[in-house]
Amino acid sequence: MVAFSTTAQGGSSIVAAISAARENAKSAREVTSIEIWECLNTTYNALPERERAAKRLGPHEFLSFIEGRAAMFAGLADSTLSRDDGYRFMLLGRAIERVDMTVRLLLSRVGDSASSPAWVTLLRSAGAHDTYLRTYRGVLDAGRVVEFMMLDRLFPRSVYYSLRLAEHNLEELLHNPQSRIGATTEAQRLLGQARSELEFVQPGVLLESLDNRLAGLQRTCRDVGEALTLQYFHVSPWVAWTDAGQRGQLLGRQGES
Repeated sequence: MVAFSTTAQGGSSIVAAISAARENAKSAREVTSIEIWECLNTTYNALPERERAAKRLGPHEFLSFIEGRAAMFAGLADSTLSRDDGYRFMLLGRAIERVDMTVRLLLSRVGDSASSPAWVTLLRSAGAHDTYLRTYRGVLDAGRVVEFMMLDRLFPRSVYYSLRLAEHNLEELLHNPQSRIGATTEAQRLLGQARSELEFVQPGVLLESLDNRLAGLQRTCRDVGEALTLQYFHVSPWVAWTDAGQRGQLLGRQGES
């Protein structure tokens, strides 16, 4: 259901997300490189065959295919797009999404024992296993895993690094990075507050009330998304004329009388 459904609420399945990405790229061809478009279009066209194979053989091959194509898209975007506002929007969205995904991974392990092998699975899921082992000299500990995934300044999927990256790209989009009064928008304030709370937290207390801290970060991601939508994507409210037919019939009867 998560992988294949095209009717999942909010379009949150993998297939629905790829379809939406392709449609978005199609409507923005003037700012999308041909390499990115070909990557998305080829991936989209390969989905039916990959879905059929996955339903026969299991999801592993399908998910490996998606993982490889997502990595290809990221590489092509980094190597073919101009560093303009469109690129900054992409980095901003990717950074916020990484915060949310890392938080979800950590939430799935809240309550596990410190020696549970599930912590290794978490690191592998985030592409962090080898980097973690190099950082902590091979010592696996739940507290250190949480510390690494939340606070590491150099790992690009840590919560702190992603918040800082999102904050930087939003400042670049505002074209006023040297504001003398600090945060000037709601999204800036939310990102800065979340980043500063992590920046000065004591690493040894991260496991205390971890679920509450992670839930707060999820709310921040949601609120930042809503603030950015209001700030940059003004959409007129949809109006449903539910009584239009009834009004027409009423006016017709009045005219006949």
